[in-house]
Amino acid sequence: MSTVDRKRYWRTNLRYVAVLLAIWFLVSYVCGIFLADYLNQFRIGNARLGFWFAQQGAIYVFVALIFVYVYLMNKLDKKYHVNED
Repeated sequence: MSTVDRKRYWRTNLRYVAVLLAIWFLVSYVCGIFLADYLNQFRIGNARLGFWFAQQGAIYVFVALIFVYVYLMNKLDKKYHVNED
């Protein structure tokens, strides 16, 4: 892989990480802490939505983001012909 391709690969990887961490921050901190009072007027089952984000939602989103990251990186690896041999 050329130096230019390595830089593009790394820059794309960092962009993926930054976007996914921003989503996780929004779900865990903004929805779970800062907007909890507002979100508590809505319910998921018997739980208030703000409480649900703080206790369960952030974990579910984090696990989903792991799978999204794996998918995106596999696509990026194929694009740049990077093998994990």
